[in-house]
Amino acid sequence: MLKEFFNTPLLTCLIVFVIAFLQVYLVVPNITKVVKRRKLNDIPDQRSSHQAPTPTMAGVAFFFALIFSLFLIQKFDNQQVAISMIASTSLIFLVALKDDLVTVRPSIKIITEIFSIIVLMYFTDFPVIDFHGFLGLNQLPLPVSYLIVLIGMLGIINSYNLIDGIDGLAAIIAIIIFSSFGLMFFVAGGLWFYVLICCSFVGMLGAFLIYNFSNKNKIFMGDTGSLIIGFFIAICSIKFLEMDALSLASFSFLPENIFYILSAILWIPLFDMIRIVYVRIKNKKSPFYPDRNHLHHILIDLGFRHHQVAIFLGIINYLSIISIGYLSGILNYKLMLVIVIIFYTLFLVVVETMKKRIISNLKKK
Repeated sequence: MLKEFFNTPLLTCLIVFVIAFLQVYLVVPNITKVVKRRKLNDIPDQRSSHQAPTPTMAGVAFFFALIFSLFLIQKFDNQQVAISMIASTSLIFLVALKDDLVTVRPSIKIITEIFSIIVLMYFTDFPVIDFHGFLGLNQLPLPVSYLIVLIGMLGIINSYNLIDGIDGLAAIIAIIIFSSFGLMFFVAGGLWFYVLICCSFVGMLGAFLIYNFSNKNKIFMGDTGSLIIGFFIAICSIKFLEMDALSLASFSFLPENIFYILSAILWIPLFDMIRIVYVRIKNKKSPFYPDRNHLHHILIDLGFRHHQVAIFLGIINYLSIISIGYLSGILNYKLMLVIVIIFYTLFLVVVETMKKRIISNLKKK
């Protein structure tokens, strides 16, 4: 009888969402108790947007909910990739857990991420990425394609990790991203395994937000959460880019604009990463040097509250998807490149103006 429920993909989506939600909702309080009892709270420093020590490592609940979700949806895993996902995610989980406990050097995290991506690529049938005419390119040579996948996934994982600095922001952005990918995979047809993964993460993150926004039972996702989520955002991104012309025919945007659609879905994480790396290099600092130059830090310093910043940036990300998605259906990739550069430049000017206002206010004090 139970197996019959999983014969209907849409019903399975609901089941996976509910189970993932309940797992995180029920497990997180236990993680909080252990963290507090063992005095493993996150201690605020000069970069923190919080004043009091706060439990972290909610990502432990994400990890176990993910494993169980992959078990439930194995029937839809036509390419047999779930076992490779579990193996590669486990590597990331272990180094993230250690970082939440005792801090790990950025180089160690990067090496582990690279190894995890290689494990996934080696034991999974990764098709060659097709540019669909973007920049005049189509299918790339296999080594070039794999190199782009490696660099791209690394960038996505760490761009998401960088935005996890205030309550709700990382979770809200991830919900928007997974909802967008889930809708894309649903419309494309035949990608139910990835639709279900997206439903699972939306359920997990929905439950996490209840605690992350709570004043009494607050907990952070930690690197155990942000790195795992970033890893699966990267997986969904590559899967999106692997879609063939037949699948892309279901969408209103031109196939050659697929990279612009992806950049819109990942707008806030990518913008923040590109800007923060530029600022650090400009200031002759390492790209991994921690500071308070992130977009969310600027808005917090302007007097906005955590939930206001999270919702505002979530709306910006959502509007980016709508606007770029619409324009990608009527403009070719050359014109879209101009549009995206204009969008990015305007956004950058606004952010830098806010930053100057903060500096001006500090000088007046």
